[in-house]
Amino acid sequence: MIRILLWDVDGTLLDFSKAEEYGIRKCFEIFGLGECTDEMLLRYSKINRKYWERLERNEITKQQVLTDRFVEFFKAENIEFNDVDKFNDEYQMRLGDKSFPCDNALETVMALKGKCKQYAVTNGTIIAQQRKLKQSGLIDIFDDIFISDEIGFEKPSVEFFDAVEAKIGEFKNDEVMIIGDSLTSDIKGGNNAGILCCWYNPFNLENKTDLKIDYEIKDINEILNIIK
Repeated sequence: MIRILLWDVDGTLLDFSKAEEYGIRKCFEIFGLGECTDEMLLRYSKINRKYWERLERNEITKQQVLTDRFVEFFKAENIEFNDVDKFNDEYQMRLGDKSFPCDNALETVMALKGKCKQYAVTNGTIIAQQRKLKQSGLIDIFDDIFISDEIGFEKPSVEFFDAVEAKIGEFKNDEVMIIGDSLTSDIKGGNNAGILCCWYNPFNLENKTDLKIDYEIKDINEILNIIK
């Protein structure tokens, strides 16, 4: 019986692309950098994803992700702006300004409250994730939240999941399931930890890895049938 759910946040429960779009455009407005077009946002998103994937492979530090992505982005767009630390600080705040839940996310988590333990597990920064979880109301539903900045390790590392287990208490691996959209972070992390893995795949992406996936869903509310 699955009695513990570890929920990824960005891209699973909350629509990160919408938060990213809002945050970047708000920062462009605040710092007087002109218009941030849809094409620019798409290019930034690709740069950002590249840096997070490098972090997952332990090739760079979290701080390098947060700053170097903007250095590369501004250079690619020929934008003269050198205070990337200030830009990133503002961006982290703006990410939590508004709530952008994925379809059926809040309803599903609420429906499972009291039926199993539910925890947020995220690689985001403390300030951004706490603001997003509070704004969405998820912070009041979860039994606890685990943010990589506080733990000191990122998904998919075993150390991240060891810290989670140490906090919530020892569990049997077949009683715990991680639910997330990222194969390289959530599913690989679940494989590393030896727990059940549910891949949230709303866009019908192809799995080109050899990772073990116990469940694949296209809608968050499919979790209700899995738990049932």
